[in-house]
Amino acid sequence: MKKVGFYPGSFDPVTFGHLDIISRAAKLFDRLVVGVGIHHGKQALLNDETRISLLKSVIADLKIDESEIEVVTFDDLTVSAARSHGAQAIVRGLRDATDFDYEMQMFGTNHKMADDIDTIFLPASIETRFLAAKFVRQIAKMGGDITPFVPRIVADTIK
Repeated sequence: MKKVGFYPGSFDPVTFGHLDIISRAAKLFDRLVVGVGIHHGKQALLNDETRISLLKSVIADLKIDESEIEVVTFDDLTVSAARSHGAQAIVRGLRDATDFDYEMQMFGTNHKMADDIDTIFLPASIETRFLAAKFVRQIAKMGGDITPFVPRIVADTIK
């Protein structure tokens, strides 16, 4: 049986922090499904199609065998999406204690709904630990330079 991980997020926009987690999680699973959450009530910086396209493009640049990573969308519960893709685990990145507290609450909730799906926490790398997509969105909206935080294609698209 193949080990399948599910890494959910909005990826609005995809950052070097996301790519760090994707590249490290891909080594832990036979197949990693990257789930782009489509939340109709949220006002995203980038539309769904653009987020998906950029994510596929920058993942291809990671030089990871494409058969190992699949990008999908989901608009239901994370555990439901993980289950529908055959995942045994949800992958979450942690930057700091604030993330840990939030993610532990999510783990508990997800575990009560789907105790057959585990959660794996990966600490952010030292180089990306400070990075949050919400700050990148704010910088972009105010006309700042986001190139230190995102791949060039992402910065060019947002520009």
